[in-house]
This record gives sequence, structure tokens and C-alpha cells, in this order.
Amino acid sequence: MDKTLDSIHDAVSIVSDDDTVMIGGFGGSGAPIELIHALIDRFVESGSPRDLTVINNNAGNGNIGIAAMLSLGMVKKAICSYPRTTQSHSFAEKYLAGEVQLELVPQGTLAERIRAGGAGIPAFYTPAGYGTELAHGKEVKEFDGKYYVLERWLKADVALVKAEQGDAHGNLIYRLASRNFNPLMCMAANVSIAQVEKIQAVGNLAPEHIQSPGIFVNTVVEVTGAQQEEDLIRAGAKYPIEKHHA
Repeated sequence: MDKTLDSIHDAVSIVSDDDTVMIGGFGGSGAPIELIHALIDRFVESGSPRDLTVINNNAGNGNIGIAAMLSLGMVKKAICSYPRTTQSHSFAEKYLAGEVQLELVPQGTLAERIRAGGAGIPAFYTPAGYGTELAHGKEVKEFDGKYYVLERWLKADVALVKAEQGDAHGNLIYRLASRNFNPLMCMAANVSIAQVEKIQAVGNLAPEHIQSPGIFVNTVVEVTGAQQEEDLIRAGAKYPIEKHHA
């Protein structure tokens, strides 16, 4: 089955209002900037998708990517570990105005909740967060003299991820640290959409190097020369660009 698409805008056309969307990346490493911006293009043109729940390690930086989604009012809830960084003004403004909800999750717990969603494990116990506000209202149990907090899995309607290489069957290989949350999110979403630097012929990817098997990936679109979040922020980039408002 050929899972490739030529258009990045066609790739994100499946995202609907009220969807839960997992977006890969640890800061800019492994962040699918082009897929996010294609989603923003749809919103600017049609007013949809909106009221999204976004699951990511942080809540965006600068005026691009997830931060741009927040500024435009596309996001109703963020589930993340680090909502505040030096460039997270978009989230801060929306949160303080009461326009976006926040579910704060310890980073290891976030990764495990996503992994659990992909593995079909509805809940697990972790010591992280015990005795803090993050455990408020959650079940707590004692095991071997230590207290643990019950955490639920995280699943999504759609995952947007970035890989270095892929093939028409959806097999993916990530570059170094850009692997981060991306493979877990592919497993935990109903539909996974990957932007890749290069689409290889089927059979060219060494099986032992594949990090996301094609069974977990629905769509692959080639994006050569993908933009890096940190470079865009340093350059003062803002998305959407002015032509969208003409």
C-alpha cells in the first residue's frame, strides 16, 4: 500500500474540529513545522480546524508552529510538560486570558502515558507527582512502602511527526535526538502523518534501523530542506505570513 502524498496540505486535511492532536518534537528537535503550518493555512482559509487539544512536550515558542496555533485561537487545551520557556509568550497570553486550558504532566509521565496509549494499557502507577498539586483528585496507592499516583493513558485522533527517512509503506527512521516523542505518538494516534526529508524506495531502509514500523503510520509526505524552529525564531519569523491576510 502506497501511503505517500505529494501535498502537505492534503496530508493534514483529515484533522477536524475538536480533535486531539499529538505533535512530535522536543523543542525544535523533531518538530514537524511544515505540517503544523499547513494546518494553520487551512485554519486561515476556512476557520477549521479549531478547538484542538494539542499534546506536545511544550506549548510552542516564538511566533511559529504551535505558538502560532495558540495565537490564532486554534487550541482549546494544551497537554504538556513545559508550557513556559523564554519564547512562550503566545501560550502565556492565552492562558492568562482564560482562552486555553492546561494539563501539566511530568515529562517522564507524559512519555509513558503516550506509550501506554499505543500499547493498549489504560492506566499505570508512577511516583512522579505524588504529594503535589499534580496528583490532586487522582487515585493514590501504596506499594512496598512507597506511594504512587494512578495516571491514564493518552491517545489522539491524529499525530503529526517528523522523520529523516521514510518509504511508501510508512516505515520511518529519525535523525538522532529528533526521535524523542515521535515513535510513541505514531503508536498512540488513530492516524499518524509523517513529514520526511527523503522518501526512499521500499526495501532501501534497513529493517534493523526502522524506528516506526509502517503499521503505525498512515501518511508520508516528503519535505526536503525542512525548517528548524530555532532558526526561524532567531530570524524573527512569524506565521502566518502577511500574504494570508491580503
